[in-house]
Amino acid sequence: MIFDWSGTLVDDLPAVWRATNCVFKQGGARELTLDQFRAEFCLPFNSFYSRHLPHVSLPQLEQWFHSHFQQVQHLACELPHARDMLLFCRGRGLRTFLLSTIHRDHFAAQSALTGFDRFFDHSYIEVRDKRTKILEIVQQHGLNADQTLFVGDMQHDIETARHGGILSCAVLTGYNRLDQLRASEPDLIVEHLGELRELLERNHLEVRPRRSLADARRDPLPVVTVGALIFNSSGQVLMIRTQKWSDRWGIPGGKIRFGERSTDALRREVKEETNLEIDQIQWALVQDCIHSKEFYRDAHFVLLNYTCRCVGPPAVKLNEEAQQFRWVSLDEAMTMELNQPTRVLIEAVLNTGSCLP
Repeated sequence: MIFDWSGTLVDDLPAVWRATNCVFKQGGARELTLDQFRAEFCLPFNSFYSRHLPHVSLPQLEQWFHSHFQQVQHLACELPHARDMLLFCRGRGLRTFLLSTIHRDHFAAQSALTGFDRFFDHSYIEVRDKRTKILEIVQQHGLNADQTLFVGDMQHDIETARHGGILSCAVLTGYNRLDQLRASEPDLIVEHLGELRELLERNHLEVRPRRSLADARRDPLPVVTVGALIFNSSGQVLMIRTQKWSDRWGIPGGKIRFGERSTDALRREVKEETNLEIDQIQWALVQDCIHSKEFYRDAHFVLLNYTCRCVGPPAVKLNEEAQQFRWVSLDEAMTMELNQPTRVLIEAVLNTGSCLP
């Protein structure tokens, strides 16, 4: 297993974004929103800076960046499931390596915080273009290409794996969005490292590349899920934004467990994803969601949709599955970049009004 660092094991995106905007401000360029930064940032990073600050030398840019990054590095933290994934690799006797562009000073600080450096057989850091190093790593350590997986969050990571002739896995926890990662055609896309660990356990450490449509159609059963429009006392609904739905806005929800009533599953999923308690649950509609291009992997869902109200103050606390939330009116929600099932649900509620809690 070869891991990227930033956006794969450690969440330093907020810190990097802020430090980059400080560099832009110092160089006289316009600052970027977080969404703009994620859409435009690329590796090798000198290509990114040459588009925005072509008149500033790379040494000067690096000096500005690292100076500012030290002021915001406290924002960096380990990603959910990263530690469990590294412990899983150690427990299964898998050799692990790190291949990252991270500066050695920042790596030292973040390693001191997480302790992740102790999990690697060897760490390759400050590598501006990972494609120049991957073949050396494979050859130097005698790795079997068809048994080696590079896990990263950027198109550059997928390109690096392809250059090294090894398997690639893209995670949705970092810098690049789903549409960008899909364009690079990795062998596997997972929501986070926890999903990758589960796949490796289930498949006895075998990496199964992206399934074809024909493979997906051989699955015996669709996945039944629950989800709800949650209203607060002001009549607003909760919208959450997730990377697994192509960064589109939607509703909280998830899979029904075996032996679990659908409304119990809804209460559990809402609590896990938002920390809200709900009541006044009302049935809205059922939808088929088959091979949606908006979802991060090919799937067939049966979506059981409800409406409900949150109990008490609408104090949302998101887990790692979502990146943002908003309380908005139904009309405002319809102006947002919604995933299609959520748009269908809201349209039904607006048209009938019969399932309003």
